[in-house]
Amino acid sequence: MRLRQGAAAAFGALALLAAQSGAASAAEGDFSYTYAGLDGMPRTVTLHEPPSPGCVTLPEVADTRGSEPAFAPQNETDEWVMVFTGTDCTGDSWTLGPHGRPTSERLTLRSVYLTGRH
Repeated sequence: MRLRQGAAAAFGALALLAAQSGAASAAEGDFSYTYAGLDGMPRTVTLHEPPSPGCVTLPEVADTRGSEPAFAPQNETDEWVMVFTGTDCTGDSWTLGPHGRPTSERLTLRSVYLTGRH
């Protein structure tokens, strides 16, 4: 009897682990933003099929004391995204629809949350 209970518990744990590992996916498409490089010149970064759902702090502007925020985000993914003025998806936020138009250079960000919603 104990062997069957142990086997059932192990099987249940394995099934749960497999279900959780399959939950992570990626948005289809690209998310782009611009930031000022060390020389002051604008640089554009594109995240190809970023992980979703989840928060991505933009590494080029993560140091809030040493860098200006990124700007002009463009969501060309198939998902709704939220852009945040702070790192780790904190601060003021704006929502950008899937396959959206380019935004204004006045829209600044340090992180983006991919919602997983299409």
